[in-house]
Formats: sequence, structure tokens, C-alpha cells
Amino acid sequence: MADRRLQVFHAVAKHLSFTKAAEALFMTQPAVTSQIRQFEEHLNTRLFDRGQGRITLTAAGQVALDYAERILALSAEMDNRLQSVGGQIAGSLLIGASTTIADYLLPQVLGAYKARHPAVVPQLFVANSEAVQNRVAERSLDIGFIEGDSHLPLLAADVCCTDELQVTCAPSHPLARLACVVPGALTHHPHISREPGSGTREVIDHYLQTAGVAPDTLQRAMELGSPEAMKGLLATGFGYAIMSRATVANEIRLGQLVQIPLAPRLIRSMSVVYPKERIHSQLMSSFLGFAKQHLGAAAPAAKQRARA
Repeated sequence: MADRRLQVFHAVAKHLSFTKAAEALFMTQPAVTSQIRQFEEHLNTRLFDRGQGRITLTAAGQVALDYAERILALSAEMDNRLQSVGGQIAGSLLIGASTTIADYLLPQVLGAYKARHPAVVPQLFVANSEAVQNRVAERSLDIGFIEGDSHLPLLAADVCCTDELQVTCAPSHPLARLACVVPGALTHHPHISREPGSGTREVIDHYLQTAGVAPDTLQRAMELGSPEAMKGLLATGFGYAIMSRATVANEIRLGQLVQIPLAPRLIRSMSVVYPKERIHSQLMSSFLGFAKQHLGAAAPAAKQRARA
């Protein structure tokens, strides 16, 4: 178990708020303040600048945060490995996942894994692929599931499944009458896009550039960070989006949305990322293998449901 002062410092540094850190740690704010004061006295340096109702990390605080990330990650790894010495897979597992994977593919995997290993406590952080990669690289997450590949040199990336992205719109939309959509036709209609940093958006932009269509020539009418919000807007008949088949299976079955394949088809990979140099605990290795196997089976199943 890592020093409590280090845990408190890490929470304050991540939230840049004593109040939010206290809530996250289930402590009182005075107790958090006391722990930070003791930690600064122990290190004989100031870790935070305080003023005008906000706090920021000092240069020393930035250095301390880097070490705190690594120490806490190693401490958690030690706990997991020691718990697994007796053969039981147990401990906490900090998982990150992009929105699409977290909402439509990973829940079944987590449920099945938890049923097999009840002593494991997964914690899921949901964000876009860029944010997930950054959290894994800084060691505040053990493992991450992202759309596409990783561009961070500190991370290893293994493809765990593939997924097709298709033009998605209401049945009344003009594009719904087509058998397939060529990239050039996408510029003639309002486009609803994912936010910058989204793995889906990155894959789509790369596809368009390869097809000779500049992404900024699309009529980008709106940017949304939630697939659920995108589906609700699309159902009104406004615009189109390019979305995973797995995300709209229910809406297609209910007749609220339709999907039209792109020509050529847009197939992307989904990857699991983890620190290259980190020694995997039994828990980490077990979940990694389980997730890769089950995600590979879950993605085709989701495609089949969309066709039904």
C-alpha cells in the first residue's frame, strides 16, 4: 500500500481542487489539506501555488506528480501480484475505453470476466481514444481500449477486433435511397461529426484523405461527443453521420435509422493499449487475454444483430 500522503497529493494534483480530491477520497477537506501540508514539509518544498481561488502545480509539484503516477502504479501492481501468488486472481483493475467500445462492446466482456473472477474489481473510465491513451501512458490506467492504433511510443497496441463504419441517417434522408455512398457524395449533405480527439473521427478523416476528399470540405453542421446524442439527432432527419454498425443495431431494428455502406468500405481496427515496459500481473495478463478473445467474438455478433 502506497503512502497515504502520496495518494492524497496525487488526487489533488489530478483534480487541482482540494474539495474534489476530498470527495474522491472520502475524506474531509481539512484532512486533505493537512496531508498535503505534511507531504510538503516532508519533501521540504512547495508543491502547489495557491491564489485567486485556484491552485496550480509548481515545478516541483510537476516532478512529484510524475513519480507519484509511477509509484502508485507499481504499488497497485505489487498488490495484484501478491494477491495472485496463491492462485486466485484478485484485485482492482483500472480500465479505460473509448465511448463506442465502452457503451456497446465492453459491458458484456466485463460482466463475463467478473462472473469468472468475482474477487476482481474493475473500474471503467470512459473518454475518447486520445484521452484513454494519455491516461494509460501516464499510468493512471492499467489498460485501455481505443479505436484505431496508438501513436504514443510508450504504449504497446494489439488489435483485438475490427469494426465497419457506415453512413447513418434517417430512412427519409436522400442518402438512404442509395445502395452505397462514394466519398465525394458526402460533401453534399450536412454532416454530424464526433469531437476532435475521437478515434472514430480520426479514422474517418484518414479514410477521406486517402479517397481524395479533404475532411474540411464536409458540411460539418455539428460536433457531438456522444453516439447516443448523434443517434437522436439523426432520427429527426437532420444530416448524416458515419458510425459503427455496433452502435445502431437497435435503431436499425426499430426502423429509426438506416445504414449505407461506403464504397470502398471503411473497416477500422479496435486496439487494446498498455505500457510497453510494464511487467504484467497475473490479473492484467488474464484480463488482457480474456478481453481480446471475447471482443473478437462480440464485434461480429453485433454486426449480425444489426443485419437481423
